[in-house]
Amino acid sequence: MIFSALSQSTRYATLHPLFPRVFDFIRDTDLHALAPGRYPIVGDSLFAIVEHVPGRTRELARLEAHRRYIDIQLVLDGVDEMGWKPLADCHNPVGEHSEEKDIRFFTDAPASWVAVPEDHFCVFFPEDAHAPLVAAGEVRKVIFKIAVSA
Repeated sequence: MIFSALSQSTRYATLHPLFPRVFDFIRDTDLHALAPGRYPIVGDSLFAIVEHVPGRTRELARLEAHRRYIDIQLVLDGVDEMGWKPLADCHNPVGEHSEEKDIRFFTDAPASWVAVPEDHFCVFFPEDAHAPLVAAGEVRKVIFKIAVSA
């Protein structure tokens, strides 16, 4: 997991061949003008999901993990407190991994929490279980889904 300010994004661009495209999209797009929904950037290899939703409590947040995609979760408005735990330490799955949605949920408690303010992001790799959208109010964010195998 990586937690950083958007102003430091160039530091992470070399971690994956599609990360530069993510940061170009952020720089070249008025993200606040995008309606909630899915936006293709590079077919199914890279797309953005804009969310504007009410936050939930830590108790209602469930850890999730993905196999095919890396998440870059950028907060636009509000503060998204995201839980994290190494996937290897998650032992209580809710069900099987959904291949269609590339997600598996867990009832394990996060090992730590990070309050992600506006213009900051977290990167979650397949080995990172995460519980997003914990907030007292509404959160507006963009989740970039980056195919692990680009």
